[in-house]
Amino acid sequence: MNVSAHVDTFARDHLPPPAEWPELRFDLPELRYPDRLNCAAELLDHADPGRPVFHTPAGPSWTYGELRARVDRIAHVLTRDMGVVPGNRVLLRGPTTPWLAACWLAVLKAGAVAVTVLAQQRPHELSTICAIAEVRHALCDIRSVDDLAKAEIPGLRITTYGGDAPDDLLCRPAPDTPYEAVDTAADDVALIAFTSGTTGRPKGCMHFHRDVLAIADTFSAHVLRPRADDVFAGSPPLGFTFGLGGLVVFPMRAGASSLLLEQAHPKQLLAAVAEHRVSVVFTAPTAYRAMLDELDAHDVAPLRRCVSAGENLPAATWQAWYERTGLRIINGIGATELLHIFISAADEQIRPGTTGIPVPGWQARVQDAHGDPLPDGEPGLLAVRGPVGCRYLSDPRQRVYVRGGWNVTGDTYVRDGDGYFRYVARADDMIISAGYNIAGPEVEDALLRHPDVVEAAVVGRPDEARGQVVVAYTVLKEGAGRDVEALRAFVKSELAPYKCPREIVFLDALPRTATGKLQRFRLRDETGAEATVERDTEGDQH
Repeated sequence: MNVSAHVDTFARDHLPPPAEWPELRFDLPELRYPDRLNCAAELLDHADPGRPVFHTPAGPSWTYGELRARVDRIAHVLTRDMGVVPGNRVLLRGPTTPWLAACWLAVLKAGAVAVTVLAQQRPHELSTICAIAEVRHALCDIRSVDDLAKAEIPGLRITTYGGDAPDDLLCRPAPDTPYEAVDTAADDVALIAFTSGTTGRPKGCMHFHRDVLAIADTFSAHVLRPRADDVFAGSPPLGFTFGLGGLVVFPMRAGASSLLLEQAHPKQLLAAVAEHRVSVVFTAPTAYRAMLDELDAHDVAPLRRCVSAGENLPAATWQAWYERTGLRIINGIGATELLHIFISAADEQIRPGTTGIPVPGWQARVQDAHGDPLPDGEPGLLAVRGPVGCRYLSDPRQRVYVRGGWNVTGDTYVRDGDGYFRYVARADDMIISAGYNIAGPEVEDALLRHPDVVEAAVVGRPDEARGQVVVAYTVLKEGAGRDVEALRAFVKSELAPYKCPREIVFLDALPRTATGKLQRFRLRDETGAEATVERDTEGDQH
């Protein structure tokens, strides 16, 4: 590793032992970064200062020049007033606004480590994150400060922004002179992203300054291929690396701009596309499906790129979106551990129902539990490697995620003879019922092909006779009748009978994390007390 610029060496001191790192590969020329690199300076200093960078629904747009001046002022306050030194962890919390993005850039430019959390996270969650990362400084939107204050985190100094108080970060006097970026090493830790996991203690994923640029120089540059006149928008918050890349890093690396929305539900996102001429959108599969029913009321002609990640994109959703808009959704799989998307495809390379092929700069394979590669057509564990790798903060689960130099994501995949990777299930979501292996997402895809089904989630429930039985949780269109037998008959027309759910549960909404990921563990524990449950009594299903 290079000589660190960090005065507070906590992050580097708590990296996993080198023997537990994945193999890092820098196969593309653009990935061979210099030893000294500050990613915030790289993103800020090479754009035309007069071009727009951030838009909001209400306020005036910011230019790159205005953003750089505001970032520099915040960096001066961080170091002069707050006493932040390179390597300190700084918590960032608030809704998606240009000021949150400016704070993130200022923390990195000052050589500190950004720990961006979700505005929806509660005191206990915030306390856990701050304890793991030993956070002592926080920049928080005044509207999001209550839960952070309630967390009563020992030694945490909270500085608010966006309010009218005299100690507001943005009102403090600061020099108008440029702030010289700290001369960080390319492999100094720039950010700690905490997994939005569906269960268990959160894992802090440490990423370097060069990693921030690497995700833009691989997926964005080679698959998304943005233009300087693009306007980005999306639903993921900046505390989610899907949003951080798609709404800040990718547009800034391309000299483009981004519409930052505090609320970006499907209807709001569609309205924003029409009003602000959004050309690139990032959101989850469920949002694309929800937007289908609203398309007639909105002009989506400005759109040219649609990106989906966060969970599997059903082929039915892809096809319906294409038929209605003529746009091919760019599907992708990423991970907080790897910062962003590493398997994807765009344009004519897209094959609906598959995730795609390894993004240039990345390698992927399917392997068995022992780490041996499996032949094409055989399901196994997805393993990837490239310029970014998993480095958990002081967490023994590092040895589970990284095996033999590969990042093992916990997803079950199949690679076909043409090198395309098709998602099967999360490795822990495979349902084994009466000796049959049943992939929950396959059953979900079948349910979603029914015209009345808006969302579907399929899990296995323990069963004494069969080991597990298939249980489907569904959300129907408003006004649709809860006809269990009709829905079961439809699934049987789509799939082999043994894959058909033995139970169907109707819900008003599926449980999800703040980042939109489905919480299947809650469904597995569901008692059905508040849902309509119908049980299949056909004894010969299997």
